[in-house]
Amino acid sequence: MKPKITLEQWRALQAVVEHGGYAQAAEALHKSQSAITYAIQKLENLLGVEVLRLQGRKAVLTEAGAVLLRRAEALLAEAGQVEDAAALLAQGWEPEIRLAVESIFPRHLLLGALAELSSEIPTTRIEVFEHTLSGTEDALLTRSVDLAVAGHVPPGFVGDALLRMPFTAVASPAHPLHQLGRPLGLQDLRQHRQLVVRDSGVERRRSAGWQGAEQRITVSQPTTSIAAVVAGLGFAWLPEEMMRAELAAGSLKPLPLTEGGTRYGELYLVFTDRDFAGPATRRLADLLREQVAKHCPPVA
Repeated sequence: MKPKITLEQWRALQAVVEHGGYAQAAEALHKSQSAITYAIQKLENLLGVEVLRLQGRKAVLTEAGAVLLRRAEALLAEAGQVEDAAALLAQGWEPEIRLAVESIFPRHLLLGALAELSSEIPTTRIEVFEHTLSGTEDALLTRSVDLAVAGHVPPGFVGDALLRMPFTAVASPAHPLHQLGRPLGLQDLRQHRQLVVRDSGVERRRSAGWQGAEQRITVSQPTTSIAAVVAGLGFAWLPEEMMRAELAAGSLKPLPLTEGGTRYGELYLVFTDRDFAGPATRRLADLLREQVAKHCPPVA
């Protein structure tokens, strides 16, 4: 049987290229220089092509070596993920969870899940990153988080529906729109200032809701938008779950629109990589689902 190329041989090649020489690669991998030299020679013999050549004192990739290493790096990355997953499973709970959350996700649900997880697994650190619109997608695409509550599921990912949230067009009771004393159309809204929330994504790919008003104030957080509308600075479509207190107190009042007064936004629970998610990350996902099921009745 023909000998197989090993991951260690590919790692040796990667290290020589990354560190610029055999001696430096040997130091980085905690091996002898002769072991690195042998691994590269064995790799070239099995491949039947030269992968490295010396330029002065520096080892550089040949054209064939560059092509082959690019493909091998995907294997090395996947092998690293498997090793990381094994290490997590061996130690039980992972030491840290990184969670990205769309800023409209109700805070009491988030804090309820975090409190319960902290009680169950006090040794696991939790990093929460709050985003608006495509910012949560960016966190998934760059794999900078383990789990996300996102408004959209980016290509290449699979998400579970978590929460359907109603957004209602509102203004302060003293706002001129409420003084008209009749049903309102979009033309009425165009004459007044709208509060909108800025996309925190790198490319700012998303916009939230109708933005037909000539006058706008753009803020970074829904809570700021709520405060601005209460202060009479304009109107906005706001998540009902986040403004219950203001509606109950009468400091916000739904606008009597002839159409479009209520809109809906979907939130999804998305793993960056479900197969490699640690037990604490999976438990946090379960707790988020439980909080939603307990406190948020389904929207018809």
